[in-house]
Amino acid sequence: MLELLGVTKRYGDRVAVDNLSLSVLPGQMVGFVGTNGAGKTTTMRILMGVLAQDAGAVHWHGRPADADARRGFGYMPEERGLYPKMRIRNQLIYLARLRGTPPTVAAASVASLLGEFGLADRANERVEQLSLGNQQRVQLAAALVHDPDLLVLDEPFSGLDPVGVDALAHILSERVRRGVGVLFSSHQLELVERLCDAVGIIQAGRIVASGPVEDLRNKDRPRRYRVVVGAPPGWSAAVRGAQVLTERAAVGPTERAATETVVELAEGTDDQLLLDTARAAGAVQEFRWLTPTLAELFREAVSEADSALPGNATGTQDSQKTEVVA
Repeated sequence: MLELLGVTKRYGDRVAVDNLSLSVLPGQMVGFVGTNGAGKTTTMRILMGVLAQDAGAVHWHGRPADADARRGFGYMPEERGLYPKMRIRNQLIYLARLRGTPPTVAAASVASLLGEFGLADRANERVEQLSLGNQQRVQLAAALVHDPDLLVLDEPFSGLDPVGVDALAHILSERVRRGVGVLFSSHQLELVERLCDAVGIIQAGRIVASGPVEDLRNKDRPRRYRVVVGAPPGWSAAVRGAQVLTERAAVGPTERAATETVVELAEGTDDQLLLDTARAAGAVQEFRWLTPTLAELFREAVSEADSALPGNATGTQDSQKTEVVA
């Protein structure tokens, strides 16, 4: 188990990471998301020992993570670290050997990874001869070549087409099934939502929300439903505890006139009563519980964190530029 406990990093007067705590369990994939400049890369560099924290600790299986422990981590940095003129197989074997992998084991591991990444027929090509997407595959293979217990990946899906994303997602999911913990940052929140068991949302160096996405959706949040029913507006007025948020004319799947209503239910109000009332009013074409997406949860958490910063409602760091692909 990886634990970051109260980690803090300052650059002069600027606090890049502020009392940050986060954990990754074996066999768990955790998405690490935040606006540009929020502190994701700095946190990952501290985790890997590239930077030293000013306060707090990084623990691996209950003990401070030292150089020996970090040899068991696989790292994919934001600034890619491949040698462009070196041949793919030779480069991966070299990187495995740097991690202390015996020569025969390194060669076998590289052969297996090249097959898994669909690069076996290009093993003798130089990295610079590959497309950016295939270079990205080699970079991830470099993080996996020593069979790590933990993967720390900074924007691993950046620049990949949908096929490449699916291929890398499958490879990561396979490692998780084998018990490897994965922490990765990404601006592609739809992808994080699809792949991850849990998320940590960072803003201005602080974790502002964390946990399973489903728990974040349900935490202190009113129940909202979208109902499309073949009835005139106002049909939901008979349900005590139902507040209409929006209501408009709609055309359902059967091309019949209908009303689309978004209803918020008060605590203790039975959603089956709402459904029964809709059925009594007309043909129900849709009845759906509205759950916020991770992108919506992200914007909400970041906005609340910015509003809480002293002095103004937008904060003081350069992390306000939001790049969200949802």
